[in-house]
Amino acid sequence: MKKISLTAWIFIGMAAGVAVGAAAPGFAQHLEPVSHIFLRLIRSIIAPLIFATLVYGIAGSGDLKQMGRIGLKAILYFEIVTTLALFLGLAAVNLTRPGEGVPIARTAAEAAVPAAQSTFKLENVFPSSIFDALARNDALQIVVFAFLFGAACAAIGAKAEPVLKFCGSLAEVMFRFTRYVMYLAPLGVGAAIAVTIGSKGLGVLFGLGKLVVAMYVSAILCVLLVFLPAFFLFRIPLAKFYRAVREPFLIGFSTASSEAALPLALENMEQFGVPKHIVGFVIPTGYSFNLVGTAIYLSLAAIFVAQAAGEHLSIGRQLAIMLTLMLTSKGVAGVPRSALVVLAGTLATFQLPMEGVAVLLGVDAVLDMARTGINVLGNCLASAVVARWEGYKL
Repeated sequence: MKKISLTAWIFIGMAAGVAVGAAAPGFAQHLEPVSHIFLRLIRSIIAPLIFATLVYGIAGSGDLKQMGRIGLKAILYFEIVTTLALFLGLAAVNLTRPGEGVPIARTAAEAAVPAAQSTFKLENVFPSSIFDALARNDALQIVVFAFLFGAACAAIGAKAEPVLKFCGSLAEVMFRFTRYVMYLAPLGVGAAIAVTIGSKGLGVLFGLGKLVVAMYVSAILCVLLVFLPAFFLFRIPLAKFYRAVREPFLIGFSTASSEAALPLALENMEQFGVPKHIVGFVIPTGYSFNLVGTAIYLSLAAIFVAQAAGEHLSIGRQLAIMLTLMLTSKGVAGVPRSALVVLAGTLATFQLPMEGVAVLLGVDAVLDMARTGINVLGNCLASAVVARWEGYKL
């Protein structure tokens, strides 16, 4: 008998939550503690995971002196494309406004945060104490500290090996911890959906549907407006690239796993004509630094939660959220539902309701297929771009 996957269980939990919320709204609201337990566990992952993955990524594989010219070109391309993807998602969510159909309530603790603390200030980006930032799950402060800490580790070389090994081990432990927490996802999702529908009605499903449509439309626009110009700019043969990337893309899309697509992506891009040393550096590095699909999703999801909470975000604050997402999304692509962990950290930083994570998890499997497919496609393209930039013929 075939084992039911976690994704299938999440869908089952969501369906059960919809049924309970619609049929017994009074009972459904008593399930709130179940969703809160799940969210507290998600919250506990944020700080150690972001810190460990960033420090290990920067100090372990971010030595641009060794990577030289290829590394600089790849990182520059990654940041340009990721930033464009974030703004694409930002434009889509502001135009469609899917969150307005999904009212999300703040918890008592979240509602108690004074408005002044919710206002973004430049000095608040820099931590006065890393322990305070870790305790508050302030993702942006953790990122700033981790970048500087990782750079310091890379600078002193062998002396930092024990620290680097510890961060690598901590990252692996947190990956496994995340997997354990996700076993509770069907219960957490079911309870959150039941509470939301029990208190707000079935209309919330329309807003979630609009979010899914916005994600897939944004993914298509990303291919047309971000990827396609790169083909023409770097003169990459489109038909030949399509044949090389078709199978890795379909594997990533259907399994929602970038790791499942990695071996074939490496092999096919080498056969496509990208030199082995470029493929071996650009695609694995892109799994941490070139998460185009994840960037689109995160910008959609963060503003979706703000809209659902009735929070009006100024352009400046939206840009601050985009900066936070651009930094915190580095290094955690391999974690199942990793985008939700990154999103949770950003919501905590900007005092937006964490209940949004549980509500989004109900449709995350469908969204994950789109963002993983675009991630795989974007990293294959990145390897071809760097190869052409280096003067190789494809």
